[in-house]
Amino acid sequence: MVTAVKKSRRLSRGDRVFDAVNYAVMGIFLVVVFYPLYYTLIASLSDINEVGLGRVFLWPKGFTLDSYRQVFNYAMIWTGYANSLIYTALGIAYNLALLLPLAYALSKRYLWGRGPVTWFFLFTMYFGGGIIPNYLLRTQTLHINNTVWVMILGGASVYYVIVTRTFFANIPGELYESAEMDGASQFRCFFQIALPLSAPIIAVIALFLAVDFWNSYFNAMIYITKRSMYPLQLVLRSILILNDQISANPDLITSFSADEMKDLLVKQRLAQSMKYSTIFIGSAPLLIAYPFVQKYFVKGMMIGSVKG
Repeated sequence: MVTAVKKSRRLSRGDRVFDAVNYAVMGIFLVVVFYPLYYTLIASLSDINEVGLGRVFLWPKGFTLDSYRQVFNYAMIWTGYANSLIYTALGIAYNLALLLPLAYALSKRYLWGRGPVTWFFLFTMYFGGGIIPNYLLRTQTLHINNTVWVMILGGASVYYVIVTRTFFANIPGELYESAEMDGASQFRCFFQIALPLSAPIIAVIALFLAVDFWNSYFNAMIYITKRSMYPLQLVLRSILILNDQISANPDLITSFSADEMKDLLVKQRLAQSMKYSTIFIGSAPLLIAYPFVQKYFVKGMMIGSVKG
């Protein structure tokens, strides 16, 4: 018996070659994906002159924490950080509050008008009103520019609804039938059966929404003019991009006031010395959150893909 098991564990030459090639390809892929993040970290810990000369490759050169000290001392970074956390947290809560009940309702085959409603939402995946109608709607009709709502409304994708609906549809119907026989309403079935069993898909969708809201800067660039409401991504953009604009157009400096010139000098120094540290700090929350929801990814995204 033991001999048979040992023989079954022996790999043929073709299997060993395949494993070696597979490991090599996956190793190369890992390096390609991981190295940019690693380089960002070591560049943020290196002297800016060493980075500019291209001498930083595998480890920090001229180790220093000056860029991080400058980040900690620049108030707008922390204002943007706090704003992004608020926008992301509220955006996730708001969109999940709308997305989950909608997906649950569309998962019911007996729902009247289920097909037309589904096609109505699918239509919005491929066709939209455009930037100008959205701008007029938010600024002249709803008047939500320079408010938190302009960063939250319209953040979720219909794709998330479809994925969540598929998950809900694969929960055994017998659970709902037994609960309804005991007098449970649809609200009770949703809150006490569907939601507790949907932790994997909720975690996955919440992470997707977090990435969307955390990296969002376009809406803020259009609808937010108050610096105190800038999200982190817009603060980083103002630091990193403005320096390039000044270099390309030196005459622009003459139009600045004394306070604007002072702020410009701070930003130019920051742009050179903390470019990589700000990128790493901006990515840190998502890097920290990912391991906590990683275990839900396979179960949350693949359930319902195989039936039988």
